[in-house]
Amino acid sequence: MDELKGLLGGAGRQLFDAAGQAIAGAATEYLGNVINEIFEKKQSDTKRVLPSISNMKVLGERGSGVRTRTDVQDYYVLRSQCLENGSLFEDPEFQAVSSSLMFSRRPDRHYEWLRPHEICENPEFFVEGFSRFDVQQGELGDCWLLAACANLTQDQKMFLRVVPEDNSFEDDYAGIFHFRFWQYGRWVDVVIDDRLPTYRGELIYMRSSEKNEFWSALLEKAYAKLHGSYEALKGGTTCEAMEDFTGGVTEMYDLKDQTPPNLYAIIEKGFQRNSMFACSIEPDPHVTEAETREGLIRGHAYSITKIKLADIVTPSTSGKIPLIRLRNPWGNEAEWNGAWSDQSVEWRYIPDEQKEELGLNFDNDGEFWMSYRDFTRYFDRIEICNLSPDSLSDEQVNRGKLRWEMSTFEGEWAIGSTAGGCRNYLQTFWHNPQYVVHLEDPDADDEEGNCTVIIALMQKNRRSRRNMGVDCLTIGFAVYRVTERDLAQKPLKMNFFKYNASVARSPAFINLREVSCRFKLPPGDYLIVPSTFEPNEEGEFLIRVFSECKNSMEENDEEVGVGEIDDRIAPDVPVPSQPSPQRQAMERLFLDVAGADGEVDWVELKRILDHSFRDVDQGGTGFSKDVCRSMVAMLDTDQSGKLGFEEFQTLLTDISKWKAVFKLYDQDQTGRLSAFELREALHSAGYHLNNRILNGLVHRYGSRDGSIAFDDFIMCAVKIKTMIDIFRERDTEGTNMATFSMDEWVEKTLYS
Repeated sequence: MDELKGLLGGAGRQLFDAAGQAIAGAATEYLGNVINEIFEKKQSDTKRVLPSISNMKVLGERGSGVRTRTDVQDYYVLRSQCLENGSLFEDPEFQAVSSSLMFSRRPDRHYEWLRPHEICENPEFFVEGFSRFDVQQGELGDCWLLAACANLTQDQKMFLRVVPEDNSFEDDYAGIFHFRFWQYGRWVDVVIDDRLPTYRGELIYMRSSEKNEFWSALLEKAYAKLHGSYEALKGGTTCEAMEDFTGGVTEMYDLKDQTPPNLYAIIEKGFQRNSMFACSIEPDPHVTEAETREGLIRGHAYSITKIKLADIVTPSTSGKIPLIRLRNPWGNEAEWNGAWSDQSVEWRYIPDEQKEELGLNFDNDGEFWMSYRDFTRYFDRIEICNLSPDSLSDEQVNRGKLRWEMSTFEGEWAIGSTAGGCRNYLQTFWHNPQYVVHLEDPDADDEEGNCTVIIALMQKNRRSRRNMGVDCLTIGFAVYRVTERDLAQKPLKMNFFKYNASVARSPAFINLREVSCRFKLPPGDYLIVPSTFEPNEEGEFLIRVFSECKNSMEENDEEVGVGEIDDRIAPDVPVPSQPSPQRQAMERLFLDVAGADGEVDWVELKRILDHSFRDVDQGGTGFSKDVCRSMVAMLDTDQSGKLGFEEFQTLLTDISKWKAVFKLYDQDQTGRLSAFELREALHSAGYHLNNRILNGLVHRYGSRDGSIAFDDFIMCAVKIKTMIDIFRERDTEGTNMATFSMDEWVEKTLYS
């Protein structure tokens, strides 16, 4: 797929990406002013148990890149402050202004921000508990979020993790509320005030069927704050919200062209593991949310709430039929009217005890049954959110629910360093981060002895920066079978990818927040290479692997350390005991410049080096002040700010080595290296560094065009050598551990 895309050119790729976006989710951009019917159904007798927040890592944090944040907002501290001074909380980070509503245009009318007690009498957070019938859509095109909310209400543990029960309009009310969302590997606590956008006294966005219930409206506001504005929630996929509510991994299946033959088994296994499901039908381009003859709504997200192999007995046959239960988030009479719909004749063939087990009712509540066959015939897409292991309670496991095994890593694509692009760009592809996954045992029920693996690649912090013009990158991944012999090299270099084909890959490179796919692979070791489509596209990502049986995952990267210098440059590195004419000339120059005290400061060192290394200085400006000062500091053990003759001789050996390395990789003699060559160049100089350090070096010493000048390369090498020497001086026993006091560390790092 990526090879095909590479042939399309820029405009073609844009069309490809746009098509992919349309394929990936319900076209909720078209959703407009929807007036929902009032729901009557309520969940009662909900057991109130506040979940543990021991795994909460951040309080009051939103996604990065939204707005500058000062202090982290702690819900409990802020509420106490408001209660003490008798005021209602007003959130300075998400103010009651039009920019919190939308970023692309000005509001078309005057919206008033009102607190719940200004909207109705006796506001409540929950009215008789919570259920999937509690959410109604407003004017915002976020039915994808509503479908996820409906799914969330069906699991009390997960719901109360997202919607803390200590929110209240009664006990310690101070106009402040908080909600928890999963963001890229950690849970964040989002604090809001309860001022909600209204028009003529009515809520304009998500609301409850009960006018005095506000958990859903406040949840939507917290999610809008997380992403910068309400408008940022316009258009999306249900799986995105389901992930943010659960920390799970999602999959999408196209039911028209790519329906796997084992999809029903996949759904069954998903329900065994408490997965969440949604589905949709392609929109009508001419009619917003057009209704089909069968009563289904196009361009609209539905929740899947149950699946069942039901017993059926007819005059001529008996057996089992796969049924599936769905819910329209509107929660009204807009329901499926075909076979197995409410009041359809097919129900007469189901035994009464089976109907009771199904919880069958025929209310106009937006919920209905249909056969699995009709489901795959009339729906275009299904989204599955597979929950992380910590989403299941011990009680659920004891009742027969199963947990996924999960491994996860965070990474970065950095320009000129780890942003290598897809396999089409063979020269740079191997520079992408690499991860090795070991699959130990096959699935218990797999007849061919294979392992079920779900690989998910998620790019971070893109939706929250839509107001800055930031869109999703076009991303994907490739999977390679590897042996122990292959893994002796870290990371794997270009030749491996040149002569080995991938055994699995993402279905396409596409500009979605997450790309995921399910595979069946034999036990063994596999290398995953996540990438953007084009090289030098910068971004952060999270890669996760779910499997039915145990897996282990590690980054296939070098260990930081010192090695041998490259044989190709060894002849160019002078040996102090064998002086060369050039070295003797530089030493005479040193003595002339140093004068009577026999030492040089950074200014005098610059004069010597600029004269001696002018053959590699294409810019003609010589060594910078910073690099000269750093070279003095590297060898200035007494911190006098000067170098003596012996220290200068040591410096010459290092500089000669780094110069030889630079010339080896600067084959076109431009006086600049490609940043993609930095890893190999430093490796030739004897330094082994991992991706995280290389990314930092490229950010620090690389230019915007992804190149590194000779002066910056020398500065980079000086820094590496200095920091390694400082560390090794303290690591006297070679344990790869060193101890510094605060003042020692500050002194050594500042002067270096």
